[in-house]
Amino acid sequence: MAPKPVVILAKEKDYFDVRGAEEAFGRLRRLYKLLGAEENVKLHVGPTGHGYSIENREAMYQWFNTVTGVSDVKTEPKLVIEKEEDLYAAPKGQVSELNSRTVFSFTAATARQLEDARRVKPGALAKRVRDALDLPTSDSAPDYRILRPVTGRKYPKPFATAYALETEKPAVAVVYRLDDQQHLSRPPKNTGGATVYVSHHSADAELRDEPLLTELVKAEPKTVFYACDVRGVGESRPDTCGGTNQFLTAYGSDYFYAAHGVMLDRPYVGQKTFDVLRVLEWLKTVGHKEVHLVAKGWGAIPATFAALLSGLVTRVTLKNALASYSDVARAEQYVWPLSCFVPGVLRSFDLPDCYAALAAKQLRLIDPWGADGKPK
Repeated sequence: MAPKPVVILAKEKDYFDVRGAEEAFGRLRRLYKLLGAEENVKLHVGPTGHGYSIENREAMYQWFNTVTGVSDVKTEPKLVIEKEEDLYAAPKGQVSELNSRTVFSFTAATARQLEDARRVKPGALAKRVRDALDLPTSDSAPDYRILRPVTGRKYPKPFATAYALETEKPAVAVVYRLDDQQHLSRPPKNTGGATVYVSHHSADAELRDEPLLTELVKAEPKTVFYACDVRGVGESRPDTCGGTNQFLTAYGSDYFYAAHGVMLDRPYVGQKTFDVLRVLEWLKTVGHKEVHLVAKGWGAIPATFAALLSGLVTRVTLKNALASYSDVARAEQYVWPLSCFVPGVLRSFDLPDCYAALAAKQLRLIDPWGADGKPK
């Protein structure tokens, strides 16, 4: 864009902090100065609150007219409100009367076309998944901190040691290691197998309330059991969007971090998959040679991708996993959040392709969920 003319319009009393606009302007001005066009960038801060008020509109008129030279007008003329019927896009104002189609119908049709055309060759799926998720590389196990021990939570075992793994600075995954005895230090070396659970919303809550976890611990009491909150979930859930109850709101932290991931071309679910892969790398340093990867709901999606990509995973159990992305694309209404989606995924693969590949790792699917969040 630089050195093309740009004006930043901000508001002094906006709930979007004006200091952000000032900081952005300062950085842009330095860049434009290096390009010999410092006069091509400007900041205007209007005196009122959020909105495109007359002060900011007139600042835009003046900037546009100065840059283009089409007019010397600096104030807004008296506005004429058009008659409603003059603005109709259809004879009676309703396009539904023209036998029109909804946006959802186009999306569903495209999903069907992609499904019919999509072919995933054997051995190509892992690369497609890695490319779609834009996964970074790692050459060492993550560093970690030992947190305070957990007791009295009514977990399937009486004690738990919590670890904060620095999967990708500053992102942290919180991992609980269950034990029959109190353990206050690093994980003891263990060359046996391990079970790792990736939570839906909270490992802490689900260790207390999810029957599947109690079932797994009782079935294999000698197997070391870990439960994990990837970034943005459970103990690593940020409260950056207006309080502790904002997580599932329309503009809560889960949505905003997912939106940022789309804008930066790093899907949020890919970042969470990377967390799971880093946890698995950490378990290698402990000595574990095989892992039974278990997940539920939202956690089942990054767990699916991680299981596909990690040779350490030998068994997979998924409860309430999304049946397919095609189901969401074909549904007029769905409950799965943006943080679970991979942009453009249906051009490359779908979740059933991953599930089919994981049959080689003893995949167990329990009550898969459809687009509406209900068992199919």
